[in-house]
Amino acid sequence: MGVEGLNPENTPVGEKKKRKTGPEDASYITTAVIELRPALYMELMFCKWVLAFLLYCWLIFAVGFSVEGLHENSRVRGVNLGGWLVIEGWIKPSLFYDILNGDMLDGTEVQFKSLTLQKYVSAENGGGMEVTVDRDIPSSWETFRLWRVSESIFQFRTSQGQFLTCNGDGGNVTAAAESASVTETFYIERNLNNRVHIKLKSGTYLRASKANQLTADYLGTPGWDDNAATFEMIIVSNILHGDYQLANGHEHDKAKEVLKKHRNTFITVEDFNFLYRHGINTVRIPVGWWIAFDPNPPAPFIGGSLEALDNAFSWAQAFSIKCIIDLHAAPGSQNGMEHSASRDGKTGWPTSPDHISQTLDVIDFLASRYAKHPALLGIELLNEPSAGSVPLDILVSFYKQGYQIVRKYSSTAYVLFCQRIGNADPFELYQANLGSENTVVDLHYYNLFDNFFVNMSSLDNIQYIYKNRQTQLQALNSANGPLVFIGEWVNEWNVTGGSQTDYQDFGRAQLEVYNAASFGWAYWTLKNDIKHWDFEWNIQSNYLQLQLGYSSSNQIFILVLFLGLACGCSFLH
Repeated sequence: MGVEGLNPENTPVGEKKKRKTGPEDASYITTAVIELRPALYMELMFCKWVLAFLLYCWLIFAVGFSVEGLHENSRVRGVNLGGWLVIEGWIKPSLFYDILNGDMLDGTEVQFKSLTLQKYVSAENGGGMEVTVDRDIPSSWETFRLWRVSESIFQFRTSQGQFLTCNGDGGNVTAAAESASVTETFYIERNLNNRVHIKLKSGTYLRASKANQLTADYLGTPGWDDNAATFEMIIVSNILHGDYQLANGHEHDKAKEVLKKHRNTFITVEDFNFLYRHGINTVRIPVGWWIAFDPNPPAPFIGGSLEALDNAFSWAQAFSIKCIIDLHAAPGSQNGMEHSASRDGKTGWPTSPDHISQTLDVIDFLASRYAKHPALLGIELLNEPSAGSVPLDILVSFYKQGYQIVRKYSSTAYVLFCQRIGNADPFELYQANLGSENTVVDLHYYNLFDNFFVNMSSLDNIQYIYKNRQTQLQALNSANGPLVFIGEWVNEWNVTGGSQTDYQDFGRAQLEVYNAASFGWAYWTLKNDIKHWDFEWNIQSNYLQLQLGYSSSNQIFILVLFLGLACGCSFLH
């Protein structure tokens, strides 16, 4: 029995047991260490290599898929400021409401049918020859694009690009003019039933002659009955509602008033506050080429967009948001659409060295002005060049020159190259060696604008995102070259009667897949009269539920890494 306060070996509690060690003890310890050392060494080395491997994987994941310049090297989670500094009438139709003869804007396609002959006016071979009034069924030769001079004065462009022209009273109208001037200008009188009279500046009216010619020799003033100088005007298409149509449709002072109000109210500092509060770190801002000539750009464009862009950069900086400047509209138009400020739907940019040179000057202007601004993330050289109209070699040459221009002013700003729209493979840009540092390929993903999507169900659309979009993104992410950016996408489709849950599922699928893009994504667009295109409405109405972290597969990968690190550390202890 021991003494109270002592341990079983009668050593005072709290004191180490002291005893002598003999030679036999030393021999035992030496033997134990010799036996344990190889096993301990191997375990330590194993843990070391495991930890090194996990750390390497983490660095590859965290650094390889991050964007320099963003907070904590995250990726772009962005929104486009579409319809603000480049007008698209479908985004805010009210901008065009007060235009007189608003259905006869630049680029409107019209046909004219003689009431006496019951035949259509036709430019033989689509232009370059005589004009007849002898077609029973209208087609491209019988269709003319309006160039608007005023609400009642127009020029008529043929499908091949020539203009109707008449040398004066008594002459025949032909389609031989390559450009438009006084002799290519006509006055239109119109009644409520779309019956029209067409006359020269001299006041002489055109008529359909019995010889099926269009001549400037009608005597007197025609009425609205079925006479040789009265035609039925059929509006075939009126789809262009861009900057050119707005500025040229309104009288200049009115256009200036309309655009000033729009630029001051459509996007404000409060919108940047909204984006910041919802985790958006980048805005992509479309601009037109005329911004480089502000405050007095060439007619008919209206100045003021440069001041608005300066404001956007200031607001972005205040809320730690980055800006991508996107050249949305190039001189001559790179795709013939309203958002490229095309006058009449033609694509003139790739065939004009002057247009291309002027576009490079615009890039130089933007890069020199904003390269050192702390809010700049990148410059997109050209939005949506048309695959059908812009040859790849022309585009690649332009992109390479644009890259070098940006690099004159910044070694770190990202240079973005937009994929050609239409039948084009984005890998064509990866094979072009466009630039060596901080380059990005911009893809626009819409389950719209193609008959392929017309009859898809909600489930079909979601499966397409996971099977087709995700597969392409994975391939591009793995390619040796630029980062990948889904620069435009939307929570809208061709599904009729989709429920809120359907839209939530569709949006969730897109976010999960596009979150994996190595540069990031940007929603089109912040504000829109069509609610499902409106980012604010989607967020506030809970149709789009943002997942601003990593995708589920990446979250699992990160979890495994951390568990591995934790286990390794525990083992070492």
